[in-house]
Amino acid sequence: MKIRSLARLLPILIFLATVACHASSAAVKLPNPATDEPMSKTKSSETVVLAGGCFWGIQAVFEHVKGVSSATAGYSGGAASTAQYETVSTGRTGHAESVKVVYDPSQVSFGQILKVFFSVAHDPTELNRQGPDEGTQYRSVIFYASEDQHRVARAYIDQLNGAKVFSGPIVTQVVALQAFYPAEGYHQDYAEHHPNDPYIAINDLPKLDHLKQTLPELYAGK
Repeated sequence: MKIRSLARLLPILIFLATVACHASSAAVKLPNPATDEPMSKTKSSETVVLAGGCFWGIQAVFEHVKGVSSATAGYSGGAASTAQYETVSTGRTGHAESVKVVYDPSQVSFGQILKVFFSVAHDPTELNRQGPDEGTQYRSVIFYASEDQHRVARAYIDQLNGAKVFSGPIVTQVVALQAFYPAEGYHQDYAEHHPNDPYIAINDLPKLDHLKQTLPELYAGK
Protein backbone atom coordinates (compact mmCIF):
# COMPACT_ATOMS: atom_id res chain seq x y z
CA MET A 1 0.00 0.00 0.00
CA LYS A 2 0.97 3.61 -0.39
CA ILE A 3 2.56 4.66 2.90
CA ARG A 4 0.86 7.63 4.53
CA SER A 5 1.68 9.10 7.94
CA LEU A 6 -0.98 9.74 10.57
CA ALA A 7 -0.47 13.46 10.00
CA ARG A 8 -1.51 13.00 6.37
CA LEU A 9 -4.43 10.70 7.13
CA LEU A 10 -6.43 13.30 9.05
CA PRO A 11 -6.73 15.85 6.21
CA ILE A 12 -7.42 12.98 3.80
CA LEU A 13 -10.32 11.74 5.93
CA ILE A 14 -11.71 15.24 6.20
CA PHE A 15 -11.39 15.71 2.46
CA LEU A 16 -13.04 12.36 1.73
CA ALA A 17 -16.04 13.29 3.82
CA THR A 18 -16.42 16.45 1.76
CA VAL A 19 -15.69 15.08 -1.69
CA ALA A 20 -18.11 12.18 -1.29
CA CYS A 21 -20.94 14.70 -1.41
CA HIS A 22 -19.68 16.25 -4.66
CA ALA A 23 -18.21 13.30 -6.57
CA SER A 24 -21.08 13.23 -9.08
CA SER A 25 -20.27 16.77 -10.26
CA ALA A 26 -16.48 16.40 -10.40
CA ALA A 27 -16.26 15.94 -14.18
CA VAL A 28 -16.19 19.02 -16.42
CA LYS A 29 -17.64 18.96 -19.93
CA LEU A 30 -15.08 20.51 -22.24
CA PRO A 31 -15.13 21.60 -25.88
CA ASN A 32 -13.02 19.70 -28.35
CA PRO A 33 -9.57 21.22 -28.96
CA ALA A 34 -9.70 23.80 -31.72
CA THR A 35 -6.07 22.93 -32.48
CA ASP A 36 -5.19 19.24 -32.70
CA GLU A 37 -2.99 16.80 -34.52
CA PRO A 38 -4.80 15.08 -37.42
CA MET A 39 -5.72 11.46 -36.90
CA SER A 40 -3.08 9.19 -38.38
CA LYS A 41 -4.09 7.00 -41.30
CA THR A 42 -1.85 4.18 -40.14
CA LYS A 43 -1.44 2.44 -36.82
CA SER A 44 1.54 3.75 -34.86
CA SER A 45 2.64 4.67 -31.36
CA GLU A 46 3.04 8.03 -29.60
CA THR A 47 4.00 8.76 -25.98
CA VAL A 48 3.22 11.56 -23.55
CA VAL A 49 3.83 11.76 -19.80
CA LEU A 50 1.08 13.32 -17.69
CA ALA A 51 1.03 14.31 -14.03
CA GLY A 52 -1.93 15.42 -11.96
CA GLY A 53 -2.02 14.19 -8.39
CA CYS A 54 -1.51 10.63 -7.23
CA PHE A 55 -0.51 8.49 -10.19
CA TRP A 56 -2.97 5.75 -9.20
CA GLY A 57 -5.92 7.70 -10.53
CA ILE A 58 -4.27 9.02 -13.69
CA GLN A 59 -3.14 5.51 -14.57
CA ALA A 60 -6.60 4.03 -13.90
CA VAL A 61 -8.26 6.58 -16.17
CA PHE A 62 -5.93 6.21 -19.13
CA GLU A 63 -5.99 2.43 -18.99
CA HIS A 64 -9.64 2.84 -19.98
CA VAL A 65 -9.17 5.31 -22.84
CA LYS A 66 -9.73 4.17 -26.41
CA GLY A 67 -6.48 3.88 -28.34
CA VAL A 68 -4.21 3.78 -25.28
CA SER A 69 -2.04 0.67 -25.32
CA SER A 70 -0.35 1.22 -21.95
CA ALA A 71 -0.30 3.55 -18.96
CA THR A 72 2.64 3.21 -16.56
CA ALA A 73 2.92 4.91 -13.17
CA GLY A 74 6.24 6.57 -12.44
CA TYR A 75 8.20 9.76 -11.88
CA SER A 76 9.30 12.59 -14.14
CA GLY A 77 10.91 15.98 -13.66
CA GLY A 78 13.86 14.98 -11.49
CA ALA A 79 17.00 12.86 -11.53
CA ALA A 80 17.28 9.09 -11.81
CA SER A 81 18.97 8.93 -8.40
CA THR A 82 15.86 10.30 -6.65
CA ALA A 83 13.18 8.38 -8.58
CA GLN A 84 11.96 6.32 -5.63
CA TYR A 85 8.61 6.75 -3.92
CA GLU A 86 9.87 7.59 -0.44
CA THR A 87 12.30 10.18 -1.81
CA VAL A 88 9.81 11.71 -4.23
CA SER A 89 7.32 12.01 -1.37
CA THR A 90 9.55 14.58 0.33
CA GLY A 91 8.56 17.04 -2.40
CA ARG A 92 12.16 18.13 -2.84
CA THR A 93 13.26 16.04 -5.84
CA GLY A 94 11.68 17.95 -8.71
CA HIS A 95 9.77 14.81 -9.65
CA ALA A 96 6.03 14.66 -10.11
CA GLU A 97 4.07 11.44 -9.74
CA SER A 98 3.45 10.81 -13.43
CA VAL A 99 1.99 8.37 -15.92
CA LYS A 100 3.54 7.46 -19.25
CA VAL A 101 0.69 7.13 -21.74
CA VAL A 102 1.36 5.25 -24.96
CA TYR A 103 -1.38 5.71 -27.55
CA ASP A 104 -2.20 5.00 -31.18
CA PRO A 105 -2.85 8.30 -33.02
CA SER A 106 -4.95 6.45 -35.60
CA GLN A 107 -7.47 5.74 -32.82
CA VAL A 108 -7.20 8.74 -30.50
CA SER A 109 -5.70 12.17 -31.10
CA PHE A 110 -3.39 14.00 -28.72
CA GLY A 111 -6.08 16.64 -28.26
CA GLN A 112 -8.51 13.94 -27.14
CA ILE A 113 -5.92 12.64 -24.68
CA LEU A 114 -5.75 16.17 -23.23
CA LYS A 115 -9.54 16.43 -23.12
CA VAL A 116 -9.62 13.36 -20.87
CA PHE A 117 -6.74 14.70 -18.78
CA PHE A 118 -8.42 18.05 -18.14
CA SER A 119 -12.02 16.90 -17.82
CA VAL A 120 -12.01 13.71 -15.74
CA ALA A 121 -8.46 12.71 -14.74
CA HIS A 122 -7.73 15.66 -12.43
CA ASP A 123 -8.49 19.30 -11.59
CA PRO A 124 -6.02 21.45 -13.57
CA THR A 125 -6.72 24.55 -11.46
CA GLU A 126 -5.19 23.15 -8.25
CA LEU A 127 -1.62 24.33 -7.69
CA ASN A 128 0.87 21.83 -6.24
CA ARG A 129 -1.88 19.62 -4.93
CA GLN A 130 -4.73 17.41 -6.02
CA GLY A 131 -7.57 16.65 -3.67
CA PRO A 132 -6.15 15.44 -0.36
CA ASP A 133 -2.56 15.25 -1.62
CA GLU A 134 -0.31 18.29 -1.28
CA GLY A 135 3.21 19.01 -2.52
CA THR A 136 5.04 19.74 -5.75
CA GLN A 137 5.12 16.00 -6.47
CA TYR A 138 1.35 16.25 -7.07
CA ARG A 139 1.49 19.20 -9.47
CA SER A 140 -0.23 19.22 -12.83
CA VAL A 141 2.17 18.78 -15.76
CA ILE A 142 2.12 17.83 -19.41
CA PHE A 143 5.58 16.46 -20.24
CA TYR A 144 5.42 16.72 -24.02
CA ALA A 145 7.49 14.49 -26.31
CA SER A 146 7.28 16.54 -29.51
CA GLU A 147 6.81 20.11 -30.68
CA ASP A 148 3.41 19.16 -32.10
CA GLN A 149 2.31 18.03 -28.65
CA HIS A 150 3.69 21.26 -27.20
CA ARG A 151 1.73 23.32 -29.71
CA VAL A 152 -1.55 21.47 -29.13
CA ALA A 153 -1.20 21.56 -25.34
CA ARG A 154 -0.52 25.32 -25.21
CA ALA A 155 -3.36 26.05 -27.62
CA TYR A 156 -5.87 23.95 -25.66
CA ILE A 157 -4.94 25.56 -22.35
CA ASP A 158 -5.35 28.99 -23.94
CA GLN A 159 -8.68 27.90 -25.43
CA LEU A 160 -10.05 26.63 -22.11
CA ASN A 161 -8.81 29.64 -20.16
CA GLY A 162 -10.30 31.98 -22.76
CA ALA A 163 -13.65 30.21 -22.55
CA LYS A 164 -13.51 30.34 -18.74
CA VAL A 165 -14.52 26.69 -18.58
CA PHE A 166 -13.12 26.37 -15.05
CA SER A 167 -13.72 28.58 -12.03
CA GLY A 168 -10.03 29.55 -12.01
CA PRO A 169 -7.07 29.59 -14.40
CA ILE A 170 -5.38 26.36 -15.46
CA VAL A 171 -2.06 25.98 -13.63
CA THR A 172 -0.83 22.97 -15.61
CA GLN A 173 2.83 23.22 -16.55
CA VAL A 174 3.83 22.34 -20.13
CA VAL A 175 7.38 20.98 -20.01
CA ALA A 176 9.59 19.08 -22.43
CA LEU A 177 9.98 15.44 -21.41
CA GLN A 178 13.54 14.68 -20.31
CA ALA A 179 13.11 11.26 -18.74
CA PHE A 180 10.52 8.96 -17.21
CA TYR A 181 11.24 6.43 -14.45
CA PRO A 182 8.72 3.64 -13.78
CA ALA A 183 7.46 3.45 -10.22
CA GLU A 184 7.80 0.48 -7.94
CA GLY A 185 5.80 -2.61 -8.86
CA TYR A 186 3.30 -2.26 -6.05
CA HIS A 187 2.14 1.07 -7.49
CA GLN A 188 1.32 -0.37 -10.92
CA ASP A 189 -2.41 -0.93 -11.55
CA TYR A 190 -3.05 -0.09 -7.91
CA ALA A 191 -6.65 1.01 -8.44
CA GLU A 192 -7.45 -2.20 -10.31
CA HIS A 193 -5.91 -4.39 -7.62
CA HIS A 194 -7.32 -2.44 -4.64
CA PRO A 195 -10.80 -1.19 -5.60
CA ASN A 196 -11.96 -1.38 -1.98
CA ASP A 197 -9.19 0.86 -0.66
CA PRO A 198 -11.10 3.92 0.69
CA TYR A 199 -8.71 6.29 -1.09
CA ILE A 200 -9.35 4.55 -4.42
CA ALA A 201 -13.09 4.20 -3.89
CA ILE A 202 -13.57 7.90 -3.14
CA ASN A 203 -10.92 9.59 -5.28
CA ASP A 204 -10.29 7.39 -8.30
CA LEU A 205 -13.18 5.06 -9.14
CA PRO A 206 -15.54 8.03 -9.69
CA LYS A 207 -13.14 9.24 -12.39
CA LEU A 208 -13.80 6.05 -14.36
CA ASP A 209 -17.54 6.60 -14.02
CA HIS A 210 -17.12 10.18 -15.23
CA LEU A 211 -15.05 9.01 -18.20
CA LYS A 212 -17.71 6.50 -19.19
CA GLN A 213 -20.58 8.96 -18.73
CA THR A 214 -19.00 12.19 -19.99
CA LEU A 215 -16.80 10.86 -22.81
CA PRO A 216 -18.38 7.53 -23.84
CA GLU A 217 -16.82 7.78 -27.30
CA LEU A 218 -13.37 7.63 -25.66
CA TYR A 219 -14.15 5.01 -23.04
CA ALA A 220 -12.72 1.53 -23.51
CA GLY A 221 -13.69 -1.20 -21.10
CA LYS A 222 -11.06 -3.46 -19.64
